[in-house]
Amino acid sequence: MKGIVFTEFLELVEDKFGLEMVDKIITESNLESEGAYTTVGTYKFSEMLQLLEHLSTNTGIAIDDMLLVYAEHFFSVLEDNYPGLLATYKDPIEMLSSIEDHIHVEVRKIYPDAELPTFEVIKKTRTSLTMIYKSSRAMHHFGLGLMNKTFEYFNSTATIVLEKLKEDGTEVKFLINKN
Repeated sequence: MKGIVFTEFLELVEDKFGLEMVDKIITESNLESEGAYTTVGTYKFSEMLQLLEHLSTNTGIAIDDMLLVYAEHFFSVLEDNYPGLLATYKDPIEMLSSIEDHIHVEVRKIYPDAELPTFEVIKKTRTSLTMIYKSSRAMHHFGLGLMNKTFEYFNSTATIVLEKLKEDGTEVKFLINKN
């Protein structure tokens, strides 16, 4: 997992819960990196899981809820650092339907060894989109948060329903209807 995901997560934890909480979740975790991350480094997903689990334990906030909030934060990072990518699109449905064929292609140019989820478009209309998310990391709520922020970015709203196709969350169907 790319380091930017870790550095931004810890920044969010500091902003929301303070530096003491950052130190606490790092100390409670058994991290090969010892909690020292760079944006361009690559780290094991198990480290992110430990940080999420310890933050959840210490705050009482469910991991899925944390991933939604983190995705909202991360979208602003994308907005600040890659405005040209977002400016390519005029509509949230268009942007979301191009995750696999455009956005992830651009991400791989910056981070060639990034392990990204896949998004398969099943059905697309002007106002709706059905996609299948697949990832061994089961971070579909992070994806949901990014989708919510995409609609907000375009001054629009949507009803987004996720349906687990595999109980462990490694395969999820997103049903998106623009309001």
